[in-house]
Amino acid sequence: MSFGTILLIAVALSFDAIAVAAANGAHHHRMSFGSALRIAIFFGVFQMLMPIIGWMLGDALQQVFTQFDHWVAFILLFGLGVKMVIESFDTNKEKSTDANSLKVLILLSIATSIDALVVGMTFAFVPVNKFLAVTTIGATTLLLSLLAVYLGKKCGERWGKRSEMLGGVILIAIGIKILVSHILG
Repeated sequence: MSFGTILLIAVALSFDAIAVAAANGAHHHRMSFGSALRIAIFFGVFQMLMPIIGWMLGDALQQVFTQFDHWVAFILLFGLGVKMVIESFDTNKEKSTDANSLKVLILLSIATSIDALVVGMTFAFVPVNKFLAVTTIGATTLLLSLLAVYLGKKCGERWGKRSEMLGGVILIAIGIKILVSHILG
């Protein structure tokens, strides 16, 4: 998997964290840099850890799925992408939970990184530099979340649902690319 593909995955996975960070920035418009950095670090670290956990789960199942690995990667990414696109139309979905308490921040970090767990499972089935992938995912989420806190209301109001839809479309496209390249390659 190329660095460009890894970076696209990282950006797509970071959209939930960006939306939550932006909502918190809008809610706490006088948030200190330390608080913004804390949110970004938690989101980035969890986005980095979840693909590792997913990869270990996928690696354990790899022996069973070696003949179907490209289909597994396709189904996971495509399904996750479709889920993200569908959720982008859900107007009742609330992402403005306050991330000031440690407990809430950990729960938000887990909730916004579940998608990364699924993507991590695909790493067992496709050739990818896992260290590069997880550090890129974590660093991208950290940086974009930090920016999102400061862009806050503008980012959340302008791109909130569209960013989730774009992330889903990107994951669908990557899933299709993996399937097509395996079938044609």
